Amino acid sequence: MINTAKGELKCHRCPVCNGYGCPGNMPGLGGVFENQNFQLNCDSWKKLYKEVGDEGNLSSLTSIKVEPSLLRCGPVTGAVENIGYANEEDFYFPYLNTTNTAGFGLCVGDGCPDKKLQLGIEALKKINESSSSPVKAAFFLKPYPDAKLSERIEWVKPYAEYIGIDIDSYNIVTMRNLVNLERKSAVQLENFRSQFNVPFVIKGVFTNEDIELVKEVGPDVVYISNHGGRVETRIGSSADFLKEHSSELKKYCKEIWVDGGIRTKKDVQTALYYGANKVIMARPLIRAVFDQTPEEFSKFYK
Repeated sequence: MINTAKGELKCHRCPVCNGYGCPGNMPGLGGVFENQNFQLNCDSWKKLYKEVGDEGNLSSLTSIKVEPSLLRCGPVTGAVENIGYANEEDFYFPYLNTTNTAGFGLCVGDGCPDKKLQLGIEALKKINESSSSPVKAAFFLKPYPDAKLSERIEWVKPYAEYIGIDIDSYNIVTMRNLVNLERKSAVQLENFRSQFNVPFVIKGVFTNEDIELVKEVGPDVVYISNHGGRVETRIGSSADFLKEHSSELKKYCKEIWVDGGIRTKKDVQTALYYGANKVIMARPLIRAVFDQTPEEFSKFYK
């Protein structure tokens, strides 16, 4: 039963969430370019799955075992403007706690105002109050000017399993003209990395220029993403980018993570087949948490 007391979900609840029912819904759960990359993200996993079958290798793909530990929730903020919650603070604990209960890894996002990152930290603290073992998360910080980034690092370090920089988010339409975000150089990323001792993630890898940045920096994790089709970048899907570049990228990192259009266990298996070590999803989990249907989490691994 849908709980309408906490707001109105900015989603049409289409039978299949593939970006065709919400073109241009930003703020909201839609994407840029009239949802073109959002749609491509979803469609391309199906296309790659079919290609594997056409090549006669489908049994290799479908035999891949999917454990909850291979999955993570996306680093989501903007509960009021993007999701439809009445209050920003109502989102973070249910989202992260439901994810943790399902056995998935946690990702915490950054945003404007600073309260959004701080609410993610507070939710993690609350989870740990009732946990028998420490629960940590992958934190993804926006590319603020270096002094502000250093301040944020200090906020998240006690709770961080990974710390990453969201390299493409300077180009997010919903944050434009609100804050000063910048494109980071390899030197800046190296300085950023030197301030903590957990694995470093470069998130938002989606262009040839991003690949060159990865080669220079050599992060622990490369996170392939076009922000769910929500940044104005080239036209294409994260699925195709993974297939085309995972072998090359693995020479410069220890793990590859990917998100964008993951909707089924088959999509997860396709991502793992093509070289992903972790698979991240957001929109389906957001809806499951909002609608209080946590059983939806299990469809990605059962």
